[in-house]
Parts: sequence; C-alpha cells; structure tokens
Amino acid sequence: MKRDEALIALSRMTLWLALFSLLAFLLVATPRSNAAFDPVGVDFWVDSDMGPVKTRVFRAADGNTQRVVYALDGMWAREDLNGWEIETEVARTLTENNINVVLPVGGQSSFYMDWDRPSYLPEGAVSDIAGDSAPDIGPGKSYTYTWETLLTRVLPAALHERLGLSPARNGVIGLSMGGSAAFALAAHHPAQFSYAASLSGYLNPSAPGMRGAISAAMVKAGGYNISCMISSPTSDKWQWMDPMFLAPALLRNGTELWVSAANGVPSEAGEPSKQAAEGSALETLSLTNSRSFQTRMTSLGATTVTYDFPSSGVHAWTYWEAQVVKMLPVLSGAIG
Repeated sequence: MKRDEALIALSRMTLWLALFSLLAFLLVATPRSNAAFDPVGVDFWVDSDMGPVKTRVFRAADGNTQRVVYALDGMWAREDLNGWEIETEVARTLTENNINVVLPVGGQSSFYMDWDRPSYLPEGAVSDIAGDSAPDIGPGKSYTYTWETLLTRVLPAALHERLGLSPARNGVIGLSMGGSAAFALAAHHPAQFSYAASLSGYLNPSAPGMRGAISAAMVKAGGYNISCMISSPTSDKWQWMDPMFLAPALLRNGTELWVSAANGVPSEAGEPSKQAAEGSALETLSLTNSRSFQTRMTSLGATTVTYDFPSSGVHAWTYWEAQVVKMLPVLSGAIG
C-alpha cells in the first residue's frame, strides 16, 4: 500500500514539474521564423462567420479527389501560412503519395473550436515576451472563433463544390494544440474523418493543472482568454474537446488513430540546442498526456490505435515531420 502511494505521489510530482517547466518555457517562447512559401499550393478562400478565411490546398500527384488530409497547426498559428508549409515538406511528401493536402491558415490559440464569445485579454495578463499587452482586435477578438464549423461544414462543402475533393473519409493530423483538436474533430464528425493523428498533443486536458497551463499558453500565444473559449471548467464543452472523454466515441466510430510523443531528450538529428531546451518541457508534458490516453484506450480494448513514442525528441517540427513519414502506410490505408 505504501509503495502504491509512493508511486502515485511520484507520478503527481512528475506532472507538476512538467507543468512548471511548461509555464517557464512560455515566458521565453517566441514565434516561428520567416515563412517558406510553396508555389505549388493554391490559396483557397471561403466566406465564414469569421469572415474570409484562407486555406492552402495541395493536389495529389495522380489527380484523385478521394484521398484528403487536413493538417492542423499549433498555438502560434499565423495568418499568412500554416506551420506545416512554413517549417516542413509534408505537403510535398503527401502529394507525392497521392494524397490531397488541406492546410487551414490561422486559428492562433483556438484549439479549432467554436468559442463561446470573442476573446479579450484577461485583466492584468501579459501576452508576449516584450511585456506589452496584446491587441484587443484581430482574429478571434473582433469576432467569435468558429473553427469547428469552418472545418466540418463550410470548408469541406466548398472544397467539394469547387475542387471536387471528397468530404468523407478524410484524415486529420494535428501537432500540439492541433493534436487534441484532431481527435475531437474525428470523434464528433466520424463521416468526415476516418483517420486522426496526434503529434505531441495534449490528450488529457482535464488532468490536474492542465487548464491553468493551457490558459497561460493561450495568454502568451496572442493574448487569448480561455474563459472566452469555454466559459466554465465544469461546462460540458470542456469534455467536448477532451480526448479522454471522447475515447469511447473514437472507439465506436472505428477511427484509425496515431498517437506520438517523444521523451523530451534531444537527439543528434534534433533542433538547435536552444530550441531543444525550450521544447523539452512541452514534449515531456505531451508524453504524460499521451500515455494517459493510451491507458484509457487500452482499458476500452481499442485495436485501431498506433502508438509511437520515440526514445528521443522534443517539441519541434523535425520530429513531427518524421512522424508523418512514418505514419504514411497506416494513413494511406485509412482514407479515401
């Protein structure tokens, strides 16, 4: 009994240390570098409740319209290009494997949800490393975020009507913030998404301390208020975004899942040392969340989940790009 209590205490201590490290990281986190625009992509605009929204579309090499994958960005999502295009060659890799790629642009700190109301900066909060307040206008502030509606109704309908892309049996891949969002979208929209991948995602946002950590991250990444996304931590809407609660639905839907997170230890092929140090705490927390999700799915008897926990790696694009290459055989067989 004492041994079990000691193990529980150690587990809690590990989680709190990871959360503390995450908050420390957020104080020095910086946005990404300059964009690497790919001229092969096409700007695809749709009108929505949020106004005109841009998506970048990359067509499959063989011209098919049935095999489609959405790739979701992280918390620092920008308004010019999706991070997958900025930082990786994933769009090129997938199109060469005869997969159409859809890269939504924007959605900073949104978790790709329909929010309760427009965001405002919490009183006394500081939003960036310079110590200045974030603007109170702009994406998700001048209007209410409605990203789930966009991704599951507006955008797929427009892609089908104008480009012929199938709105059924798509894949959705997300990193970090986009990881939990990918699973939530798949759980609630099984006809659209038959495959979902979480790369360094936060799959247990209801764990002790996680709401506070996510709240701090949202403030730093653009000055967003978690209470405007979900008014109350006891709201049913919190469960709407939590993969731990959505596990039975994902199992019932037969969704093919990919879960990956590394251990926070940089490898020789990883990011430069400063970025590796900053990404280590985030990856450690993601691994804790992902392992909890694994335990949950295993207890339900799930057989449609692939887990990949590399022995080294941090919260960085190098590792996420490698994961997409690794998942290609499973992904290819689950969509279209």
